[in-house]
Amino acid sequence: MISLIINGKEIDLDTPMSVLDAARQAGIKIPTLCHHEVLKPYGGCRLCVVEVERMPKLQNACQLMAADGMVITTESEEISEVRRSILEFLLINHPLDCPYCDKAGECELQDLVNMYGPTVGRYKEEKRKVPGSHKDVILARNMERCVVCTRCVRMCRDIQGASAISMVGRGNRTKMAPFSAESFNCEYCGNCLTVCPVGAILSRLYMHSFRPWQIDEEVDTICSYCGVGCSLSVQMRDDSIKRVVPKIGAGLNRGLLCARGRFGYEYMASSDRLTVPLVKNNGKHEESTWSEAIHIVAERLAEIKSRDGGSAIGGIASARCSNEDNYIFQKFIRMACGSNNIDSLSRIGFAAAQKYFEDLLGQGITANIIDGLKNSEVIFVLGGDPTAINPVLGLSIREAAMNGSKIFTLGYARGLDRFTALQIDVPVFKEADLLEELVVSVFTAKGVRGEKLDVDNGIRIISEKLSGYYDVNGFNEMKNSLLGSSSVSIVFGPDLVQRTDGHRSIFAVAGLTYLLEARLYLLSERPNEQGLIDMGCVPDMLPGGRPVDIHDFRSKFDLLWNGTVPAEDGLTLLEMMESMKRNEIKALYIMGDNPVFNLPDRPLVTEALEALDFLVVQDLYLSETAEMADVVFPATGWTETSGTYTNLERRIQLQKKAVHVTAGMDDWKIISDLSCKMGYHMSYSDAEDIMNEIAEVSPLYRDLSYREISRGNCLWPYHGEPLRGKINELPSIAESEDTYEADFYLAPDKPLFHSGTLSRMSPSLNRISPEPALKMSDEAADKLGLGEGDRVTFSTSLGSGEARVSIDYAIRDNKVLFSNNFRDNGVYGLLNYKMDRITKAPGIEGCEVSIKKMQEH
Repeated sequence: MISLIINGKEIDLDTPMSVLDAARQAGIKIPTLCHHEVLKPYGGCRLCVVEVERMPKLQNACQLMAADGMVITTESEEISEVRRSILEFLLINHPLDCPYCDKAGECELQDLVNMYGPTVGRYKEEKRKVPGSHKDVILARNMERCVVCTRCVRMCRDIQGASAISMVGRGNRTKMAPFSAESFNCEYCGNCLTVCPVGAILSRLYMHSFRPWQIDEEVDTICSYCGVGCSLSVQMRDDSIKRVVPKIGAGLNRGLLCARGRFGYEYMASSDRLTVPLVKNNGKHEESTWSEAIHIVAERLAEIKSRDGGSAIGGIASARCSNEDNYIFQKFIRMACGSNNIDSLSRIGFAAAQKYFEDLLGQGITANIIDGLKNSEVIFVLGGDPTAINPVLGLSIREAAMNGSKIFTLGYARGLDRFTALQIDVPVFKEADLLEELVVSVFTAKGVRGEKLDVDNGIRIISEKLSGYYDVNGFNEMKNSLLGSSSVSIVFGPDLVQRTDGHRSIFAVAGLTYLLEARLYLLSERPNEQGLIDMGCVPDMLPGGRPVDIHDFRSKFDLLWNGTVPAEDGLTLLEMMESMKRNEIKALYIMGDNPVFNLPDRPLVTEALEALDFLVVQDLYLSETAEMADVVFPATGWTETSGTYTNLERRIQLQKKAVHVTAGMDDWKIISDLSCKMGYHMSYSDAEDIMNEIAEVSPLYRDLSYREISRGNCLWPYHGEPLRGKINELPSIAESEDTYEADFYLAPDKPLFHSGTLSRMSPSLNRISPEPALKMSDEAADKLGLGEGDRVTFSTSLGSGEARVSIDYAIRDNKVLFSNNFRDNGVYGLLNYKMDRITKAPGIEGCEVSIKKMQEH
């Protein structure tokens, strides 16, 4: 216990901290300019000086550690005079343009001058002149306002790990500048905006459009993009979003955001939003009323159910919709339509891996706190770049590396390039071979663990078939580091799930997790992939992860839902597509997703949907899939509705409504109204009412309430009852017999600035990244005679595309990468697939691609 006195107030501290932090903890404000909560103490501005008894000079409160018996004064005439002099020096060059500056009203320098003076400047020197920079697409710089606090540089270097800006020049010519001179050309996280105390760095999204005091409402909510679920605040004026800002110290992101979370909100105000229901007549969509559209859908679905049975109807849920939406959707498909044919596009990545991991190791195996990465001695990253898929999680890996952790990556992870101890490269698409060798090596060294006999036996079977030696550079170093560490984390991405033998990689990673007692993190591209699984939007599980084919579980839901749950497992996503082609599934209901664009083999998906008797889509926009629908419902989106989301940690968080006037209807409301029309009654007053029912029926969510969730610490296993996993089938043991001898293979890219098809509706993100690029290694570019920015055509057996070339030195094999975000120009439409027989995910590896340079005109 440390006891000290600040301004006559006795303060007791349980942990060591600076005098500045001790004062703030006691509610005593000490002024600063260079200090910020998320940055290390710097001691540059000297505004935080305090008097300490028995110390002859004033001390910097941010750097002075609190000690037992200290007596401190934070305000006196001497201290005020020092602060006034420092501010007077700063104002020599700082322009007095407060009425014009966008920072006015939340400028820390303005507040301090108002508090301490000076009222008149005594220095007559000419103010320095620095040309403003407005050439960057997102960030504007006015270095005449810079007070050289270095917050932005320290944030970019020490927290973001990007090191994209620096202080340049000397004396009164010192200023911040990006290394690319005119534009920032960085990760555009905008975290420099958060920490800048003055108007030196500003966002062009809202310059000269409003003042901070004109904000009508500020709503704390969560981000709508990836599975991290960052906390943020939406600032509203006239029922429209003016700005998104982080909440410093709040949520798992602690005030950090990525480009998508900070600048990608504009998609909600897109002029392409659907506003009224559409019904197709004679091949064309016509506007309809809600009552007419709901009547048509209810009548057609009831007719198909009566004629062909409930199994002739399928449903595709959405990881962009809330837990409440997805719960109501699966209840509707099962009870009103009589079908277990329900899945989501998460099947092509997260859902497939999560199910197999839990079958092997039990429920909750991926429920690990992101902050735990920072405390890991060794982090093994594979299957994708976490800094692009889940950027804030990626920052934790970077921080761990800066604190001395060893980072090993298997394959491409561009955002970790400078932080990786070793990148392991294997022959193209042969990651499963290395992982099986690795798990066998660890098993041989550590022996049988004995807690999961099926896993032990599976590894033993693999070991009998393998040589026990793998000749890849760095293999032994990585193996020895994993074996020698007491704290290992494994970060597993979707790329290795999307393989015909993806289950082999998943089993090997599960074995490593088990043998090393590692924390396992499953990267999640969408905000509610875990939540839709927990809500039962899978063909073989009811809410709470209870198997459909077990009578006792099913009978409980029969009683609670006042009906009969179908007894047989339904079809997975790709199985439904095949069933549609065979004309066995006659009707499909899609909530909030776009399978035509987001699934591989677009011709197959299009053919399957065209074979349907009836297709219903509810979405924000008229997507490629909605264009094919017989009926389209306009839904509400992020900030227009309330609900809960479950992130990749299995943390349940509350998304709050901010926009009150909308043309669409909440997803759950559309479904419940339709269900009532079909004769199965569902009536809810709001999303909280639905959560109360979920808490009653789901063994995982038992007794949960919005009040508890809103506190922000609703973590697995809540008050629930996890279910022990079961292994349906061990992985295949033999190595893949496929050979990959083509010159180049096409594979998906996961860009930092885009996510799914929502981000293409954001003007700001499109300014940062206006078109997709075909990424390739420098070796591939040399072989093709290509340079950075050259335009090429590329083609597979399914079609072709055009793009500019981007040379990425982190790519070390013959894959070329292309994204799936821009309309009429997505990679999945060019990839065919074979389904993994165990995970039911699509194997999209081995797609040969030809590339040709376009002639300049």
